[in-house]
Amino acid sequence: MQQEEDQRRELGAFLRSRRGRITPEQVGLPHTGRRRTPGLRREELALLAGISATWYTYLEQGRDIRASDQVLGAIASTLRLDPHEREHLFRLAGHAPAALAEEPEPLAAEVAAVPHLLQPQPAYIIDGTYDVLSFNRAAGELFPNLTAAADRPANLARWTFLEPVARDVVVDWETEARGLVARLRMLAGRHPGNSRYTRLIDELKAGSTHMRDWWPEYDVQVQHGGRKRLRPPGREAADFVYTAFHLAEQPELTLVIYSEESRSVVG
Repeated sequence: MQQEEDQRRELGAFLRSRRGRITPEQVGLPHTGRRRTPGLRREELALLAGISATWYTYLEQGRDIRASDQVLGAIASTLRLDPHEREHLFRLAGHAPAALAEEPEPLAAEVAAVPHLLQPQPAYIIDGTYDVLSFNRAAGELFPNLTAAADRPANLARWTFLEPVARDVVVDWETEARGLVARLRMLAGRHPGNSRYTRLIDELKAGSTHMRDWWPEYDVQVQHGGRKRLRPPGREAADFVYTAFHLAEQPELTLVIYSEESRSVVG
């Protein structure tokens, strides 16, 4: 199947990108002079992971082979993958949950109302492709021009990369945008071949040189809470804390709530 072939190619590309980050010195191998490419050679990685070099080469080449948990664990350890990268590796290797539906489930009215109940704290609900399914007035003011088109909802990834005002609002734009790419990579890896992701990623690549440059780096990251420095229109930059909650019955949906650090957080 085409989807399985695409997923195997994605697995190979991810392995090559991670192998290129590890130097021989980091894993205790002797320095052997100048190398044509950075990172470990396939044969070196296979030796350290205790697997056949030929078999590992087939894995990077996207051959139709099945890797066991034990083998994937050995590769992940050798590549020094963090927990998120390890999860991504296992999912690309076929250890993944059921595919995401091609069309999103409708958002129940009582769920869509939640961000509005949290006013004046900026709040919104997004799905796995960063479509903004509901947001309150405060979020609309914090992220101006976060508007829906005639045939699609607003989208936070599209806003970040394709809306010019985003670079004024998000003070550390490159750091935040890189993190968004890594989270999209993780989410897309969980649902290989899903057209909702491929359409969005293709659109972002077409409209953003940064997206085209960063996507092949294969960084992965999960969504979480944290801090951002934002410059609301007409105001000075301020530090915001934000918290993400997954909806119990629809775990692909996430409620995100913002609060300025100088103010009390929603309780």
